[in-house]
Amino acid sequence: MNLPVPLNTFIGIIASLFSTLSLLPQLIKILKDRKAEDISIWMLLILFIGLGLWVYYGVLVKDPMIIIANSISVLINLLIIIFSIKYKPA
Repeated sequence: MNLPVPLNTFIGIIASLFSTLSLLPQLIKILKDRKAEDISIWMLLILFIGLGLWVYYGVLVKDPMIIIANSISVLINLLIIIFSIKYKPA
């Protein structure tokens, strides 16, 4: 099989795609159901910090794939945090 990019780049792109999209089902469920009682804010905050550090690392090593994928993940995670707080029961 002859890929237009090196195999390690191809695997990195696919891994980034799956990692980035992994949070979308949770965001869609929260928005659809308008409830988030079983969502751990602490887990989301820890993940937010980790993703932010990945973005920073990507900037340090000048790797656009790391920067873009993790920036999108930061945004999705931030939306999950916001809507989890909004839809969490009092």
